[in-house]
Amino acid sequence: MDLQYEVLIIGSGPGGMTAAIYASRAGLKTAILESSAPGGKLVKTHLVENYPGYNSITGVDLAMKMHNHSLAFGCEYLYGDVTSVEPIEGGFRVHSATGDVFTSKVVIAATGTVERQLGLENEDLLVGKGLSYCAVCDGAFYRNDPVIVVGAGNSALEESIYLTQFADKVTIVMRRDVFRADKAAQDNVERNPKIEIIQKHIPESFLLDENGRIAGLKIKSVETGETIDLLGRAVFPYIGADPASHYLSALGITDEEGYVLVNPEMETAIPGLYAIGDMTQKTLRQIVTATGDGSIAAQNAFKYLH
Repeated sequence: MDLQYEVLIIGSGPGGMTAAIYASRAGLKTAILESSAPGGKLVKTHLVENYPGYNSITGVDLAMKMHNHSLAFGCEYLYGDVTSVEPIEGGFRVHSATGDVFTSKVVIAATGTVERQLGLENEDLLVGKGLSYCAVCDGAFYRNDPVIVVGAGNSALEESIYLTQFADKVTIVMRRDVFRADKAAQDNVERNPKIEIIQKHIPESFLLDENGRIAGLKIKSVETGETIDLLGRAVFPYIGADPASHYLSALGITDEEGYVLVNPEMETAIPGLYAIGDMTQKTLRQIVTATGDGSIAAQNAFKYLH
Protein backbone atom coordinates (compact mmCIF):
# COMPACT_ATOMS: atom_id res chain seq x y z
CA MET A 1 0.00 0.00 0.00
CA ASP A 2 1.05 3.61 -0.43
CA LEU A 3 2.22 5.07 2.84
CA GLN A 4 1.04 8.60 3.59
CA TYR A 5 4.13 9.75 5.47
CA GLU A 6 7.75 8.93 5.91
CA VAL A 7 7.73 10.04 9.56
CA LEU A 8 4.62 10.25 11.73
CA ILE A 9 5.15 11.74 15.19
CA ILE A 10 2.52 10.97 17.83
CA GLY A 11 2.40 13.85 20.28
CA SER A 12 3.41 17.51 20.06
CA GLY A 13 5.27 18.13 23.29
CA PRO A 14 8.83 19.51 23.19
CA GLY A 15 10.24 16.14 22.08
CA GLY A 16 7.72 15.63 19.30
CA MET A 17 8.07 19.17 18.00
CA THR A 18 11.87 18.90 17.95
CA ALA A 19 11.64 15.61 16.06
CA ALA A 20 9.38 17.36 13.54
CA ILE A 21 11.94 20.13 13.00
CA TYR A 22 14.78 17.68 12.38
CA ALA A 23 12.77 15.28 10.22
CA SER A 24 11.20 17.94 8.00
CA ARG A 25 14.48 19.83 7.60
CA ALA A 26 16.00 16.56 6.41
CA GLY A 27 13.44 16.51 3.60
CA LEU A 28 11.25 13.74 5.02
CA LYS A 29 7.48 13.90 4.55
CA THR A 30 6.54 14.47 8.18
CA ALA A 31 3.38 14.90 10.22
CA ILE A 32 2.56 15.41 13.89
CA LEU A 33 -0.56 13.65 15.20
CA GLU A 34 -1.89 15.28 18.38
CA SER A 35 -5.10 14.85 20.39
CA SER A 36 -4.96 18.21 22.16
CA ALA A 37 -3.23 21.59 22.01
CA PRO A 38 0.42 21.70 20.95
CA GLY A 39 2.99 21.89 23.71
CA GLY A 40 2.05 19.00 25.98
CA LYS A 41 2.71 19.86 29.61
CA LEU A 42 4.32 23.14 28.57
CA VAL A 43 0.89 24.73 28.20
CA LYS A 44 0.12 23.72 31.80
CA THR A 45 3.32 25.28 33.14
CA HIS A 46 3.35 28.86 34.37
CA LEU A 47 7.05 29.71 34.07
CA VAL A 48 10.01 27.88 32.57
CA GLU A 49 13.34 29.03 34.01
CA ASN A 50 15.67 26.17 33.09
CA TYR A 51 15.47 26.07 29.29
CA PRO A 52 18.65 27.44 27.68
CA GLY A 53 18.25 30.81 26.02
CA TYR A 54 15.40 32.00 28.24
CA ASN A 55 16.00 33.21 31.77
CA SER A 56 12.24 33.07 32.24
CA ILE A 57 9.44 32.36 29.75
CA THR A 58 5.86 31.22 30.18
CA GLY A 59 5.13 27.65 29.19
CA VAL A 60 2.51 28.79 26.68
CA ASP A 61 4.92 31.21 24.98
CA LEU A 62 7.64 28.58 24.70
CA ALA A 63 5.13 26.04 23.40
CA MET A 64 3.91 28.41 20.68
CA LYS A 65 7.47 29.27 19.61
CA MET A 66 8.26 25.56 19.33
CA HIS A 67 5.00 24.85 17.52
CA ASN A 68 5.59 27.52 14.88
CA HIS A 69 9.15 26.30 14.41
CA SER A 70 8.00 22.68 14.08
CA LEU A 71 5.83 23.59 11.07
CA ALA A 72 8.34 25.91 9.40
CA PHE A 73 9.83 23.25 7.13
CA GLY A 74 6.66 21.63 5.83
CA CYS A 75 5.56 19.33 8.66
CA GLU A 76 1.79 18.76 8.71
CA TYR A 77 -0.22 19.07 11.93
CA LEU A 78 -3.03 16.53 12.36
CA TYR A 79 -5.58 15.98 15.12
CA GLY A 80 -6.31 12.51 16.43
CA ASP A 81 -6.35 10.43 19.60
CA VAL A 82 -4.24 7.35 18.85
CA THR A 83 -5.61 4.00 20.02
CA SER A 84 -3.06 1.59 18.52
CA VAL A 85 0.02 1.28 16.34
CA GLU A 86 0.09 -1.70 14.00
CA PRO A 87 3.31 -2.83 12.29
CA ILE A 88 2.75 -3.67 8.62
CA GLU A 89 5.03 -4.48 5.72
CA GLY A 90 7.19 -1.44 5.09
CA GLY A 91 5.83 0.64 7.93
CA PHE A 92 2.95 1.14 10.35
CA ARG A 93 -0.76 1.75 10.55
CA VAL A 94 -1.73 4.24 13.26
CA HIS A 95 -5.37 3.95 14.36
CA SER A 96 -7.27 6.83 15.98
CA ALA A 97 -10.35 6.93 18.18
CA THR A 98 -12.44 8.43 15.36
CA GLY A 99 -11.65 5.51 13.07
CA ASP A 100 -9.12 7.41 10.97
CA VAL A 101 -6.08 5.41 9.96
CA PHE A 102 -2.72 6.97 9.16
CA THR A 103 0.18 5.12 7.54
CA SER A 104 3.88 5.88 7.78
CA LYS A 105 7.25 4.27 7.19
CA VAL A 106 8.49 5.48 10.60
CA VAL A 107 6.61 6.28 13.80
CA ILE A 108 8.03 8.36 16.66
CA ALA A 109 5.96 8.04 19.86
CA ALA A 110 6.14 11.20 21.95
CA THR A 111 3.00 11.30 24.08
CA GLY A 112 4.66 11.88 27.45
CA THR A 113 2.80 11.17 30.66
CA VAL A 114 -0.62 11.78 32.22
CA GLU A 115 -1.18 13.17 35.70
CA ARG A 116 -1.65 10.63 38.46
CA GLN A 117 -4.94 10.81 40.36
CA LEU A 118 -5.36 10.84 44.13
CA GLY A 119 -7.52 7.71 44.06
CA LEU A 120 -10.33 9.23 46.14
CA GLU A 121 -14.06 8.62 45.80
CA ASN A 122 -15.81 10.59 43.03
CA GLU A 123 -12.51 12.02 41.75
CA ASP A 124 -13.51 11.78 38.09
CA LEU A 125 -16.83 13.49 38.79
CA LEU A 126 -15.23 16.46 40.54
CA VAL A 127 -12.99 17.64 37.72
CA GLY A 128 -14.23 21.14 36.93
CA LYS A 129 -16.00 21.35 40.28
CA GLY A 130 -12.98 22.41 42.28
CA LEU A 131 -10.63 19.60 41.27
CA SER A 132 -7.99 20.53 38.71
CA TYR A 133 -4.71 19.10 37.47
CA CYS A 134 -3.69 22.40 35.83
CA ALA A 135 -3.11 25.50 37.94
CA VAL A 136 -2.32 27.59 34.88
CA CYS A 137 -5.63 26.58 33.29
CA ASP A 138 -7.90 27.06 36.31
CA GLY A 139 -6.11 29.11 38.95
CA ALA A 140 -7.84 32.37 38.00
CA PHE A 141 -11.24 30.86 38.94
CA TYR A 142 -10.21 30.94 42.60
CA ARG A 143 -9.40 34.58 43.22
CA ASN A 144 -9.37 35.42 46.94
CA ASP A 145 -10.19 31.80 47.84
CA PRO A 146 -8.12 29.28 49.79
CA VAL A 147 -6.82 26.39 47.66
CA ILE A 148 -4.96 23.15 48.36
CA VAL A 149 -2.01 21.64 46.47
CA VAL A 150 -1.07 17.99 47.04
CA GLY A 151 2.52 17.01 46.34
CA ALA A 152 6.14 17.77 47.16
CA GLY A 153 7.96 17.85 43.81
CA ASN A 154 8.90 20.66 41.46
CA SER A 155 5.47 20.82 39.83
CA ALA A 156 3.65 21.07 43.17
CA LEU A 157 5.88 23.86 44.44
CA GLU A 158 6.07 25.84 41.20
CA GLU A 159 2.31 25.74 40.71
CA SER A 160 1.76 26.72 44.35
CA ILE A 161 3.77 29.87 43.71
CA TYR A 162 1.69 30.53 40.60
CA LEU A 163 -1.57 30.12 42.52
CA THR A 164 -0.61 32.78 45.09
CA GLN A 165 -1.33 35.50 42.53
CA PHE A 166 -5.02 34.50 42.71
CA ALA A 167 -5.72 32.63 45.96
CA ASP A 168 -5.63 34.31 49.33
CA LYS A 169 -3.98 31.17 50.80
CA VAL A 170 -2.31 28.09 49.35
CA THR A 171 -1.86 25.02 51.55
CA ILE A 172 0.60 22.36 50.40
CA VAL A 173 -0.13 18.86 51.72
CA MET A 174 2.76 16.41 51.50
CA ARG A 175 3.24 12.80 52.61
CA ARG A 176 6.81 13.20 53.84
CA ASP A 177 8.72 15.88 55.73
CA VAL A 178 11.17 16.62 52.90
CA PHE A 179 10.55 18.09 49.47
CA ARG A 180 11.48 16.35 46.22
CA ALA A 181 11.98 19.68 44.46
CA ASP A 182 14.89 21.90 43.48
CA LYS A 183 16.36 24.13 46.18
CA ALA A 184 15.26 27.25 44.28
CA ALA A 185 11.64 26.10 44.25
CA GLN A 186 11.78 25.25 47.96
CA ASP A 187 13.19 28.66 48.81
CA ASN A 188 10.47 30.43 46.82
CA VAL A 189 7.75 28.49 48.64
CA GLU A 190 9.20 28.87 52.12
CA ARG A 191 9.50 32.64 51.88
CA ASN A 192 6.02 33.20 50.43
CA PRO A 193 3.65 34.41 53.18
CA LYS A 194 0.57 33.06 51.37
CA ILE A 195 1.78 29.45 51.49
CA GLU A 196 1.32 27.05 54.39
CA ILE A 197 2.94 23.60 54.39
CA ILE A 198 1.40 20.56 56.10
CA GLN A 199 3.80 17.64 56.25
CA LYS A 200 3.28 13.92 56.90
CA HIS A 201 -0.36 13.96 55.84
CA ILE A 202 -2.21 12.27 52.97
CA PRO A 203 -5.62 12.97 51.37
CA GLU A 204 -8.45 10.89 52.82
CA SER A 205 -11.56 12.25 51.07
CA PHE A 206 -13.01 15.36 49.44
CA LEU A 207 -15.19 17.74 51.42
CA LEU A 208 -18.18 18.95 49.40
CA ASP A 209 -20.55 21.87 49.73
CA GLU A 210 -24.34 21.78 49.29
CA ASN A 211 -23.92 22.09 45.50
CA GLY A 212 -21.61 19.11 45.23
CA ARG A 213 -18.51 21.24 44.65
CA ILE A 214 -15.25 20.91 46.52
CA ALA A 215 -15.16 22.70 49.86
CA GLY A 216 -11.91 21.19 51.11
CA LEU A 217 -10.00 18.02 51.76
CA LYS A 218 -10.00 15.62 54.69
CA ILE A 219 -6.38 14.71 55.34
CA LYS A 220 -4.89 12.01 57.58
CA SER A 221 -1.65 11.98 59.55
CA VAL A 222 0.66 9.19 58.40
CA GLU A 223 2.00 8.96 61.95
CA THR A 224 -1.11 9.04 64.17
CA GLY A 225 -3.98 8.33 61.76
CA GLU A 226 -5.83 11.41 63.01
CA THR A 227 -7.78 13.38 60.39
CA ILE A 228 -8.13 17.10 59.78
CA ASP A 229 -10.74 18.91 57.70
CA LEU A 230 -8.80 21.37 55.57
CA LEU A 231 -10.94 24.02 53.88
CA GLY A 232 -10.28 25.06 50.29
CA ARG A 233 -12.32 25.92 47.21
CA ALA A 234 -10.04 23.91 44.94
CA VAL A 235 -7.65 20.96 45.07
CA PHE A 236 -4.68 20.70 42.71
CA PRO A 237 -2.94 17.27 42.82
CA TYR A 238 0.69 17.11 41.69
CA ILE A 239 1.71 13.63 42.80
CA GLY A 240 3.45 12.32 39.72
CA ALA A 241 2.47 10.95 36.36
CA ASP A 242 2.16 7.71 34.40
CA PRO A 243 3.32 7.07 30.82
CA ALA A 244 0.76 7.69 28.09
CA SER A 245 1.70 4.51 26.24
CA HIS A 246 -1.58 2.57 26.18
CA TYR A 247 -1.59 2.48 22.37
CA LEU A 248 1.74 0.59 22.42
CA SER A 249 0.84 -1.91 25.12
CA ALA A 250 0.27 -4.83 22.72
CA LEU A 251 3.69 -4.51 21.10
CA GLY A 252 5.82 -5.79 23.99
CA ILE A 253 8.10 -2.73 24.14
CA THR A 254 7.17 -1.33 27.58
CA ASP A 255 8.22 -2.16 31.11
CA GLU A 256 5.80 -3.14 33.90
CA GLU A 257 4.90 0.51 34.56
CA GLY A 258 4.23 1.24 30.90
CA TYR A 259 7.41 3.19 30.15
CA VAL A 260 8.76 2.47 26.66
CA LEU A 261 12.11 0.71 26.47
CA VAL A 262 14.54 2.33 24.05
CA ASN A 263 18.28 2.24 23.40
CA PRO A 264 20.47 5.39 23.28
CA GLU A 265 19.38 5.90 19.67
CA MET A 266 15.73 6.11 20.79
CA GLU A 267 14.99 2.85 18.96
CA THR A 268 12.49 0.37 20.33
CA ALA A 269 12.78 -3.36 19.65
CA ILE A 270 10.61 -2.84 16.54
CA PRO A 271 12.57 -1.41 13.57
CA GLY A 272 11.21 1.94 12.47
CA LEU A 273 9.41 2.59 15.76
CA TYR A 274 11.02 5.15 18.07
CA ALA A 275 9.96 6.59 21.43
CA ILE A 276 11.15 9.78 23.08
CA GLY A 277 10.68 12.05 26.06
CA ASP A 278 8.86 11.43 29.31
CA MET A 279 7.17 8.22 28.15
CA THR A 280 10.49 6.39 27.97
CA GLN A 281 12.33 4.66 30.79
CA LYS A 282 14.82 7.35 31.88
CA THR A 283 16.12 9.14 34.97
CA LEU A 284 15.51 12.80 34.10
CA ARG A 285 12.26 14.04 32.56
CA GLN A 286 12.74 17.65 31.51
CA ILE A 287 12.11 19.84 28.46
CA VAL A 288 15.80 19.72 27.48
CA THR A 289 16.00 15.93 27.68
CA ALA A 290 12.83 15.57 25.59
CA THR A 291 14.17 17.89 22.88
CA GLY A 292 17.45 15.97 22.86
CA ASP A 293 15.55 12.71 22.42
CA GLY A 294 13.55 14.21 19.57
CA SER A 295 16.64 15.25 17.62
CA ILE A 296 18.25 11.81 18.08
CA ALA A 297 15.12 9.94 16.97
CA ALA A 298 14.63 12.07 13.87
CA GLN A 299 18.25 11.77 12.80
CA ASN A 300 18.14 8.01 13.23
CA ALA A 301 14.84 7.86 11.37
CA PHE A 302 16.56 9.59 8.43
CA LYS A 303 19.39 7.02 8.52
CA TYR A 304 16.88 4.17 8.79
CA LEU A 305 14.93 5.36 5.74
CA HIS A 306 18.03 5.92 3.63
